Amino acid sequence: MLKAMIEEVALRQNELADAPLDSIYFGGGTPSLLQPEEIAQLIDAAAKVFRFSPTIEITLEMNPDDYVEGYFEAIKAKGVNRLSVGIQSFFEEELKQMNRAHNAQEAYVVLEAVKKHFDNFSLDLIYGMPGSSLETWQKNIDIALSFSPPHISSYALTVEEKTALAYQVEKNQVELLPEELVAQQFDRLVDCLTDAGFDHYELSNFGLPHYHSVNNSAYWQGKPYLGIGPSAHSFYANQRSWNVANNKKYINGIEAKQPLIEREELSTIDQYNEFVMTGLRTEKGVALQDIKIKFGEKFAQLFEQQVEKHLTHQHLFWDGDTVKVTQKAKFLVDGIASDLFLLNLE
Repeated sequence: MLKAMIEEVALRQNELADAPLDSIYFGGGTPSLLQPEEIAQLIDAAAKVFRFSPTIEITLEMNPDDYVEGYFEAIKAKGVNRLSVGIQSFFEEELKQMNRAHNAQEAYVVLEAVKKHFDNFSLDLIYGMPGSSLETWQKNIDIALSFSPPHISSYALTVEEKTALAYQVEKNQVELLPEELVAQQFDRLVDCLTDAGFDHYELSNFGLPHYHSVNNSAYWQGKPYLGIGPSAHSFYANQRSWNVANNKKYINGIEAKQPLIEREELSTIDQYNEFVMTGLRTEKGVALQDIKIKFGEKFAQLFEQQVEKHLTHQHLFWDGDTVKVTQKAKFLVDGIASDLFLLNLE
């Protein structure tokens, strides 16, 4: 698998523009199972075909249960300069509900170790857990902040198909939180983190100044990216693509120098819809002038018309050029964005 991924980097080097690489992100599974030498091989493979920005951010996602003493020193020596730790919760019962492999004690241990070796790190938290309250969620936030992370990513619980939680919900063994309480937990998170000096730069991401994730920001700014490995997604020149998910088929395709990739060309309307959605999720919002430049006057006129009703409901505010989501409506942003989507230009 590692050999195939290294080969894929070389095979697909022309899919990114000839600009310095700003970010390498090891994610999408359990990359912390890799040995430091294996991580170095992948970084070296990228260095052979891409120019690295002097400030390149190299992030490794990791699970707390994968941590062993000496690992952080070793990966840092290989070039990793940022960690994203999948904490999710500091409560044992919630971790069991999520079927996480680590326990609460391991979460404490790994974060203490992270702080000793990395100035730049992030941790993930999940809100909306069954049985949780505003009080328990507040404790999760407080414990997270006690480790002084410069970045926090937080997501609402989603029930994935064919999981233990999905089965328990279906059999009425577990009751999901009412949406109103989930929204209150989100609002509490926003209040606590902004009070602590974090920028709420994207719906699910909070960073102290100068600690916004380069990788995350690239997605929301519509920048090109190259995904390496089974199921990995890429975006370049208004084309979205994704690798075959099956490991054996993936390796066979790379060995034959014919990567098994599905591609989708985005229409102008698709591009516009994504521009609106990603813009509204960020603190920068959507500028009418940018729509005019990127898509033309007709799109700008339609955007103005569609925004009107949400201004009336105080879901959006408009300073004359830029449209942003109001604080009270941030939890509803995906629904608001989809309501603004265009299906055609009639």
